[in-house]
Amino acid sequence: MIAHRIACTTLATTALLIGQAAAEQEAGRTSYSPVVIKEDFATVMKRMIEAKPGIQRRHQQLLQQRYDMRDLPSSTVTMSGGKPVQGGVRVRLVSGVKGVTWDMLAELTPQEIRAKGLFPAGFLPLPHPNHPEGGMLFPKFHIDEIKLQTGRDVARFDLDFDLPDHFLPEFPPPIYLTTRTDLGDVSQGRLVTTDNYYEMFDGILNPKQLEGLRLLVTPFPQQQFNATADRRSVRPSLGVSCFECHANGHTNASTHLVGDIRPQEFRHRLDTPTLRGTNIQRLFGSQRALKSVEDFTEFEQRAAYFDGDPVIALKKGVNTLERGSQVHFMAEFQAILDFPPADKLDILGRLDPDRATPQELAGERVFFGKAKCAICHVPPYYTDNLMHNLRTERFFAPTMINGRMANADGPIKTFPLRGIKDSPPYLHDGRLLTLDDTVEFFNLILGTKLTTREKQALVAFLAAL
Repeated sequence: MIAHRIACTTLATTALLIGQAAAEQEAGRTSYSPVVIKEDFATVMKRMIEAKPGIQRRHQQLLQQRYDMRDLPSSTVTMSGGKPVQGGVRVRLVSGVKGVTWDMLAELTPQEIRAKGLFPAGFLPLPHPNHPEGGMLFPKFHIDEIKLQTGRDVARFDLDFDLPDHFLPEFPPPIYLTTRTDLGDVSQGRLVTTDNYYEMFDGILNPKQLEGLRLLVTPFPQQQFNATADRRSVRPSLGVSCFECHANGHTNASTHLVGDIRPQEFRHRLDTPTLRGTNIQRLFGSQRALKSVEDFTEFEQRAAYFDGDPVIALKKGVNTLERGSQVHFMAEFQAILDFPPADKLDILGRLDPDRATPQELAGERVFFGKAKCAICHVPPYYTDNLMHNLRTERFFAPTMINGRMANADGPIKTFPLRGIKDSPPYLHDGRLLTLDDTVEFFNLILGTKLTTREKQALVAFLAAL
């Protein structure tokens, strides 16, 4: 009898352990973030700080394998505020295979490139610096300026931004308004924050727009930056503002992971797009196809700030904006953010032959002809306001890259190309560091077989937009 009881107890315990293991395994596949944190904050922070060097070293090794990361600015092309644009193709070709060149690669079919493993690694999806963890991550120059102006700290204790400053947009970026084109750069070299927005814009904006701007620079709780123990800032945080990523209504190339894909390894990295030209766009979000800037503004606060998890949002302090006024005011300001001036373009968005160089004019002919760019990027703003699936998965077998399962990208919004030189890096996840990389990418994806001279001319044209 005793032996029977012991056996039953052992079986029950085994079953319980198996059940717990199954539950833990199932929990790893859940769509929801953990609400109850099992470790205290000090323990979590210590563990993550200790792991940080190894995580960052692994990611930097990946970047060095993919790209030529040197600071090699153009001697002739600058962004609107004067920062030099990085030149040249930075994506590295596959090493160890004799005779591989960009021209040779362009002669192969997608199936041949996939079978031979020749798709350049820099054309594969780019992982987050710590993909299993994810979350908002800001360049150091932005962190420093926010701390200087407002005293807030938007640094993470577990992770630093990954791309060098010379591959990022100028900071602070200029601000151009559709309503006051006579003013030029309204920012005058300053980053707009809660400390200066009123002084900078009172008398330029109407009261609704001014209130919208205030809300855009006001910090609200977010997944990594909040007042709970489940945060990634050393001290409890007020949160982040919309302009933490969209600095001055443009972009500072801050990164994050999309909130609408599960499981974690399939989530795409996000490169923050500019808000310039919001008024001419009809789709919002790199791949989400939201139908209005109001939808985008509300979605960001309610869902994207918390990885698309409304349960965790309630825990961390979701800011539920009022649609009829607050969302409307924020959208009204976003809708007057203009593209930078392009003196070589006429009113139809085409090059003025009297102002453009021969190379730029040649690039325009390639853009509207052999390169097929204009099929999607229609003047005057160089977008068709549609989504297109490039089907990059034709070129490579699915593969795990530092916690990111590289597979199909899916439909991607056609971004406007006006002012494109101001917005590196490129593509929805920032995998392309320069305009030259972008031309090589689409030359391969579209099979256009451009010559070296045609590629150079196309880059020159894009820089003039």
